[in-house]
Amino acid sequence: MNSMRRNLLLLLVGTTLAATAFAQQAPDEESGVAWNQLSPDQQRVLKNFESKWSTLPADRQRRLSEGAAHWMELTPEQRQQTRQRFNQWQRLPEQRRAVIRERYRQFRDLPPEERQRLRRNFQRFKQLTPEQRQALRERWRNATPEQRQRVKQRLQEQRANH
Repeated sequence: MNSMRRNLLLLLVGTTLAATAFAQQAPDEESGVAWNQLSPDQQRVLKNFESKWSTLPADRQRRLSEGAAHWMELTPEQRQQTRQRFNQWQRLPEQRRAVIRERYRQFRDLPPEERQRLRRNFQRFKQLTPEQRQALRERWRNATPEQRQRVKQRLQEQRANH
């Protein structure tokens, strides 16, 4: 899997998981989740955290409990895909992961309409054939700095007009 596609995939996965966690957050941001408040399925998924659960920060407890609940809703195929993505993430050098985290932070800091526009563009990109995607990448790589700047300006003008 090439790095651009992998980065976009990781960005989408991270965005989806973050959005899910954000949407499910309890209104009381101060309190954590007691171990005995977790469902048996959540406790099974999080069994490695049981001994230190009470020492975890409240926000970490909430994220873990929400992640475990989400995990239980996944199909076996989705779980396998998630494991594979996690393993790919783990194999990345730390420096590369730091770059991806920073890009994700930048994405998260964008206005909602800009994030939505980027998601739509990514969906359009995914619908291209592999040959079309490769041709698009090559055109961008071979473009001069001036050509790239003109493309960026046109995109900004289009956004301003919408």
